[in-house]
Amino acid sequence: MADMVKLALRGADMRVSLADSVSAGWSILQDEDIDAVLTDLHLGSGRGVELAERLAEAGRETPVVVMTAFGSMDSAVAALRAGAWDFLTKPVELDEVVHVMRRAVGHSQLTSELKRLRRAVHAEGSCDDMVGTSPAMVAMYDIIRRLASRPVSILVTGESGTGKELVARALHRLSERAEGPFVAVNCAAMPESLLESELFGHRRGAFTGASESHDGLFVQADGGTIFLDEIGEMSADVQAKLLRVLQERTVRPVGGSKELPFDARLICATNRDLDAEVKAGRFREDLYYRIKVVHMPVPPLRERGGDILVLAQHFIDKFAARFNVSISGLSRSAAARLMQHDWPGNVRELENSIERAVALARFDKLGLADLPDTVKADDSPTSALQVHDPDHLPTMEEVERRYILHVLDVADGNKSAAADLLGLDRKTLYRKLRRYAEDEGDTEG
Repeated sequence: MADMVKLALRGADMRVSLADSVSAGWSILQDEDIDAVLTDLHLGSGRGVELAERLAEAGRETPVVVMTAFGSMDSAVAALRAGAWDFLTKPVELDEVVHVMRRAVGHSQLTSELKRLRRAVHAEGSCDDMVGTSPAMVAMYDIIRRLASRPVSILVTGESGTGKELVARALHRLSERAEGPFVAVNCAAMPESLLESELFGHRRGAFTGASESHDGLFVQADGGTIFLDEIGEMSADVQAKLLRVLQERTVRPVGGSKELPFDARLICATNRDLDAEVKAGRFREDLYYRIKVVHMPVPPLRERGGDILVLAQHFIDKFAARFNVSISGLSRSAAARLMQHDWPGNVRELENSIERAVALARFDKLGLADLPDTVKADDSPTSALQVHDPDHLPTMEEVERRYILHVLDVADGNKSAAADLLGLDRKTLYRKLRRYAEDEGDTEG
């Protein structure tokens, strides 16, 4: 049996090592880089599930698939409780063994990749709270470090949700002004009259409601950094006043007669194309060149490759701790879907999606079912069953088959989890999957 399984797995491009006892298997696990384990429940005088127990005690997450005799569901449940990743009921079809072991290996490799990427975040020396190891992010970290101690004005551009304020905060905290204040203001969130008062300050009685004098944000940022977010939304009148402030390095509060000096570094950000805004006459060209001594574009999430999974794991850890729940990571199917999504809302959308998923999760890993509908898109169970051609309506049996296979995929191949989601016992689900494989040669079973 072991030789047949070995041949089948090698035929599926897997490297296979054989052991005929628990001790021999454990020796291989210590000496070789093993992605997944397939073991019989009984190995001579030992129990195959001991391998899962030893791996768990050693803090290793190598998935263990246990084969049990037909009908011994108590043994199968005990194996799962002992730490087995999945089980197969004998007699087994080789196609089924290959399918399950492919999933187990994929799960192991995804887990290892997430760990590697999380370690790489620190190895690459990410800046402040910024997370990512993609070439674009590593290049940006280098620019941040080089610019942090040089008091030039910087324009940070990028789509909404890419983390432009994180860039500004990293520049501040790595600079010689780190002990000074970091003052952030969203120019799009205030009407023109209030923005002017907030930026430059006002004196008592300068306008209705000004019962007390107020130092503006430029004065409050003295010795530190002022960050003007969404500067492209600033009105022409405030742009003119800002230009004068930057030229003179002093501010005159609304209703005041004295100029107040300040020493603050300026960092601006926008999601608009300021070149186009200048050409259209909506943004002052002289102010544009004043704030854009150095231009720093922040890449959108869809161009950051594996950073999507690194950030997802970062947010899982963050929200699992906040909600006091035990969520260790992503299922393989959920990770694949995150990588396929276009992320129009960038990092902010990903963070919100993971927060929701962690809050609603039913298992120790996030699955497809936990993701928001906007992320799942066409992978939702209902869309999987949609039929648009009234002349080719599926039978009820076919609808059931599609749904069961979809739920199995949502559960990342875990038959126990899928049976729980479907409201079926494990034996009934196994019988249906075996029939699908026999009827259609489908290896999904």
